[in-house]
Amino acid sequence: MSGAEPDLDELVRELESAAARLRAGELDADEAAGLVERCAELAAGVGAELERAARAGRADDADEAAAGQERLL
Repeated sequence: MSGAEPDLDELVRELESAAARLRAGELDADEAAGLVERCAELAAGVGAELERAARAGRADDADEAAAGQERLL
């Protein structure tokens, strides 16, 4: 991941903060609508980060399996 992309923990913290602001009910309709859109963006970012992590884990598992095969030969 590049330094410009927020990590999973940062995304989750921002999503939790936005959700708390929405639950507080202190935003006007336009602010709330904008924050709901931001929540959708954050959720998409979390999903993408989890998918990246899952792919990396599968690649690591495949590398380990291949290394194990070499030892058997």
